[in-house]
Amino acid sequence: QSLVSSSKWLQRYGLKRNKLSLSQILEQIGFQHRKDYVTTLGKPVASRYADGLFPQCKRAQDGSLYNLTAKKELILHFVDYLMGAIELYKQRMEWLTSENRQIFGVIQERCVVIVLDFGTAAPTAFDLCRDALSMVLVEQVIQIARFNLIWAAQDLMKWQQKPTPVPEHTVKAAVMWLWKLDHMTAVSHTNPAEALLEAMGDEAVSS
Repeated sequence: QSLVSSSKWLQRYGLKRNKLSLSQILEQIGFQHRKDYVTTLGKPVASRYADGLFPQCKRAQDGSLYNLTAKKELILHFVDYLMGAIELYKQRMEWLTSENRQIFGVIQERCVVIVLDFGTAAPTAFDLCRDALSMVLVEQVIQIARFNLIWAAQDLMKWQQKPTPVPEHTVKAAVMWLWKLDHMTAVSHTNPAEALLEAMGDEAVSS
């Protein structure tokens, strides 16, 4: 409700919702205290007529001074809108750093191959990795167009020969394949690189 109210006030005064940096706000609620070059003095001189007449705010980047002419109620609406924007950023950050996104980030590409490199992970770590991968498949991969899995084990193992479309039953099949893998130790440091080259060999794969 606060965001809606603030948005209406911003529109009423011709203010921009996407201009919420300090410099942009100052330009909308006041005017810059100017200096001009005085020939007789041989130096720039700031006008003094505004001293004590307006509240003033100094911009940290360059020290420029702004005289604030907006009424208090308009500034308070800016405060409300900024607080609302901060809250939206907090909610977005909490979402971006929760569940599988904390490990994998947000998958935005439409066709991806996930390379599985478990290295010398102990059996318990191996299962934890598979838990995390299962989560990303069920929660994120199901939202895209096509995907595949390649395991960089002793011999490269592909779930499918080519990236596969993503209906729900396909994702479930990939999860089942993942949990049928036997724990094995990688015997060569080149296996992950080979798996990556294999994954990117398909021009349709974007990530």
